[in-house]
Amino acid sequence: MTVLPVPDLLAAARPGALAAFNVVALEHAEAIAAAAVAAKRPAVLQISENTVRYHGGLGPLARACLAVAADSPAALTVHLDHATSHELIRQAADLGIRSVMYDGSAMPYADNVDSTAAIARWCRDHGVFLEAELGAIGGKDGAHPPGVRTDPDEAVAFVAATGVDALAVAVGSSHAMHTRDARLDDELIARLAAKVPVPLVLHGSSGVPDAGLRSAVRHGMAKINIATRVNILLTRAVRDALAADPTLSDPRRYLGAGRDAMRQEVERLLRVLA
Repeated sequence: MTVLPVPDLLAAARPGALAAFNVVALEHAEAIAAAAVAAKRPAVLQISENTVRYHGGLGPLARACLAVAADSPAALTVHLDHATSHELIRQAADLGIRSVMYDGSAMPYADNVDSTAAIARWCRDHGVFLEAELGAIGGKDGAHPPGVRTDPDEAVAFVAATGVDALAVAVGSSHAMHTRDARLDDELIARLAAKVPVPLVLHGSSGVPDAGLRSAVRHGMAKINIATRVNILLTRAVRDALAADPTLSDPRRYLGAGRDAMRQEVERLLRVLA
């Protein structure tokens, strides 16, 4: 299937939410695609700026993800996540990625508005869907306090001033959580959904239990980002495979076990968010 635009996937996901999973290696992309086929649900393959740094560049992994998405019968797209550089966004677009997130949340508000508005104009001219962030989500490398909340009126003003297509908001989740006990502010989600004229995105969703995810969707979340949860299960399966056979040296056998564990959890989460 052709790699689809994010607005089409958001529409296909309703009345549920569009699930987005981070890709670190090819096995991630393969697992997400296979799970989307099994669940008959759309999904997003996300590549973060941290992963770009890990690989020493965006091109090889981006091309692999685009190929996996294009070859799959599932409704998929590829997204650049948490980019802090305009240049990286332009590079992603040159490679064929048509959905990006610009993260200027560490800047003072006025600087975030100016920088986001500039890249939004560029994205609009080049057919790229732009997500941005207001009200820093906690837990990202310990950089932001976990108690931050997005103010609805400020969110409306930010969207109007920047022209972004989607907005990541802080409502109680935190990046890189290993426990699933985050409690979201559903009342705030509902207020944001009622006021903000673009889709809302939940980052740090790995720490939110299933019931919390379902409730967030009911109250207005349109896109749900998940990374740590599937990486925990991938790593656990790899550890188990290596522990079960100390002589194991074929990466296909332990990475394959990790990929299978990840695929099962992605499929389960896709159904939770349906």
